[in-house]
Amino acid sequence: QVQLVESGGGLVQAGYSLRLSCAASERTFSNYAMGWFRQAPGKDREFVATIKRSGGGTYYADSVEDRFTISRDNAKNTVYLQMNNLKPEDTAVYYCAARWDSGSRYYTVKNEYDYWGQGTQVTVSS
Repeated sequence: QVQLVESGGGLVQAGYSLRLSCAASERTFSNYAMGWFRQAPGKDREFVATIKRSGGGTYYADSVEDRFTISRDNAKNTVYLQMNNLKPEDTAVYYCAARWDSGSRYYTVKNEYDYWGQGTQVTVSS
């Protein structure tokens, strides 16, 4: 069982930055693909970004491309989401997720992930 704990959320003004962290309990963390998703009030949980187990491959939703960067430190069992130039429409609860990585493709659908954190709130004011 992989336990994930997110941190780093908060309230910021539009144009500012935040960095989210997600710490994993699993000592074989380096074998897992990691993803970030978000859920705004009244909306479905949507894909934001994913990173392969090695950290060598990343993939983003169009809405965050060029503004957000996902990265990981396998020595620290941690994945990050650097969010720059935040917009009010980025306001949501952000969740990290994990699944065993076959290495063959990117995982962008929430049902493909087996483990989830509790979420961290990000609020962007205009």
